[in-house]
Order: sequence, then structure tokens, then C-alpha cells
Amino acid sequence: MPYRYETHLHTAEGSKCATASGAEMARAHREKGYTGIFVTDHFFNGNTAVPQDLPWRERVELFCRGYENAREEGAKIGLDVFFGFEYGYHGADFLVYNLDKEWLLAHEDIDRIPPEEAFAQIHRDGGFIVHAHPFREADYLGRRIQLFPKDVDGVETVNGGQLKSPWMNERAAVYAKMYDLPVTAGSDSHHLSALFRSSVETQEPIETPGDYLKRMREGRLKLLEEPDCFSRN
Repeated sequence: MPYRYETHLHTAEGSKCATASGAEMARAHREKGYTGIFVTDHFFNGNTAVPQDLPWRERVELFCRGYENAREEGAKIGLDVFFGFEYGYHGADFLVYNLDKEWLLAHEDIDRIPPEEAFAQIHRDGGFIVHAHPFREADYLGRRIQLFPKDVDGVETVNGGQLKSPWMNERAAVYAKMYDLPVTAGSDSHHLSALFRSSVETQEPIETPGDYLKRMREGRLKLLEEPDCFSRN
């Protein structure tokens, strides 16, 4: 029996560009047969919904509400919900997993130090990093493509938001192969109207974020995209 997971998802509580709440996202994915989701809202150096002029603790509490609402709903309906966040750096985005709210509370201004230093701290504390949509292009992102092959643990080579521009995902796959980096997929969902565009499927359940990293490193994730995601629903 395969188990399906959404690895890249935003909520209205944490991401300014999202319109669906954490609870709504949880219900939608459970109804489609997903086993679990990773909530990866935009962090304070990205398109966050959290005001920047608040004390750090208050900002972290607000930031985590999308995940916490999704987790609470998931516990009721039988959906596993994992915490993550999307770290931004001048148009480049990185999905961080295997940390938690307490880690964020203990690392004030982690969003303000150079990315190499932040990534080193994340790794020291047991987190891991996936480069999301590394070759995404948009007018609002500027002209630079920034790659950090020595600092990431994997590459999102199937991003659901780029299926209409497949060359962006194709370049990500070439990048991952060049540096022998594990690969994964995620929908990059922000709205209930645009869900289930890509996901990962495993033959064994993911019980912790560490299981997700292990499956990725072993090449045991099946990367799904349209119409594959829909054909099973």
C-alpha cells in the first residue's frame, strides 16, 4: 500500500500569499487520501504573514499557527502533519525540516545572518534542507539564480507550481544530478483551488521528518505530478 505526502505547503496563517488555513489544508488532503503533509510557511525572510515589528517570541507564535491548526485538525481526521519552514534569500527558497517551534524561539534573528551560517546552524541541530524550485524565474524575483549545492541535502526537482514551465523542473533535475543530490517533489500549495499538483509516494509510512530524509537519500520516493496525483484520487 503506497503512502502519499505533500512536502511543500503554505497556510494563510503563516504565508502572506496563501489563502487557505492550516485546518482547511489538512481536511482537503485527508479527503484526497493523503497520509500526511509538511507545512512549510514562508519564514520571516520571505513572504511571511507575520508583522516584522513584533518581539521575536510573538512572531514565532504567530508563524507556527498554520502548522498547529493543521496538526490539531489532522489529529481529529487521521492525517499526519509535520513542521517545516521556507527560508528565503533574495529570491532563493529553502525548505527546512526536522526542527520545531522551540528551535525557532531559541534562535532569534536566524533569518538575518548569512545563509551559509544559518544552514550550518540548522545542520548542527539536526535539521535538513531542500532547495525549493531552484530555477524558478519571475519578474519579482530579480535576475539572479542562486545555488548552494554544498549546503543543501536535496533538491525539489518536481515543483507543482512550475508544471506549465517544465524547463524549470528539468534544470533542477540536471543540477541535482551534477552534484549527486537526492531529489523530491512538492506542490508548493497556497490555495484550495490549486492543490495536489505534485507529491511523493512511499511504500512505508513516514513517521518523522528524519524518515523523509532517509527515503530521499535512498532514492525510495516516487515523485508524482499531474496527472499522476489525480489518477489515484
